[in-house]
Amino acid sequence: MISSAPFGALDDGTSIERWTLEAGGTRVDVLTYGGVVHRVHTPDRDGREANIALGWADLAGYLANPGPYFGAVIGRYANRIAGASFTLDGRTYKVPANDGTNCLHGGDGGFDKRVWAAEPAGEAAVTLRRTSPDGEEGFPGTLDVAVTYTVGDDGALRIDYTATTDAPTVVSLTNHSYFNLDGEGTGSAEQHTLRVAADRYTPNLPTGSPTGELAPVADTPFDFREAKPLARDLRSGHPQLLTGHGYDHNLVLDKGVTETPVAVAELRSPASGRTLTVSTTSPGLQLYTGNSFDGALRGTSGRTYRPTDGVALETQHFADSPNQPRFPSTVLRPGEVHRATTVYGFGIR
Repeated sequence: MISSAPFGALDDGTSIERWTLEAGGTRVDVLTYGGVVHRVHTPDRDGREANIALGWADLAGYLANPGPYFGAVIGRYANRIAGASFTLDGRTYKVPANDGTNCLHGGDGGFDKRVWAAEPAGEAAVTLRRTSPDGEEGFPGTLDVAVTYTVGDDGALRIDYTATTDAPTVVSLTNHSYFNLDGEGTGSAEQHTLRVAADRYTPNLPTGSPTGELAPVADTPFDFREAKPLARDLRSGHPQLLTGHGYDHNLVLDKGVTETPVAVAELRSPASGRTLTVSTTSPGLQLYTGNSFDGALRGTSGRTYRPTDGVALETQHFADSPNQPRFPSTVLRPGEVHRATTVYGFGIR
């Protein structure tokens, strides 16, 4: 089932829509502002339905408080570009420094703050499109982007990204949803267990950008090869967790870049029984535990968010890849098509 309804308007009168996709026991709301996944309703082990995605109650919340990036499409470049610059084909490009010395999530005018055109793409699917002009936020090339959200008969949420360019550029797209499998606004997700098929991770500098090292997870808090509660090592005092005030790190997926989605992670709540399985074509998974939440963010339910009240599992290319030759390339050239897919599967166990 698919339907749409108004979701307010910008100051210039531009209307924003909310598209509702429903199938297989899952209901997802998607906004044309920022491509935001606004709500995700799934049942728990007792059949009680709840929204498990963090967000704002209305459009005013997204406009006034963009910093958490709740549920948004992130681009042109997800995560950080160190020094807010990169060199491509011998030319250096300057992009906005909106995170200290880094460019974060495409800059101050990234895809999360843009209005997308929407069209139905199936019984429970919607495609969002926009054209990012050459030079937007300093990135070269006119980029045509499409993001399709589909809720399948199995209740899984599939996100398909495509992009083409008329000049060489760099691209890394993701969705920035935060999940709490006990329900949005119910408190900490620290007791959720997480398993990730990743033998390595990318340590960060104090600035938050990666050092360039591909470090083993063994004997570190970043070892999720066997499922463990997020809380187990969160306060271990590891220098990387002190720098990030919690988890804000890229896990290097063992599978690398693939043409079709491969299951790489599972998040589970022992309390509700809900599970979230992540499958992706991307080479990395950024684990973020909402470290910037300060208790003053009042979400969809009207309750406030504190650190660890939601978990982001951002499937993407590695941070700062344009400046890191050891990382998988994010360069897109004319005649090529950037493709990426992530599937969030919801279950009960």
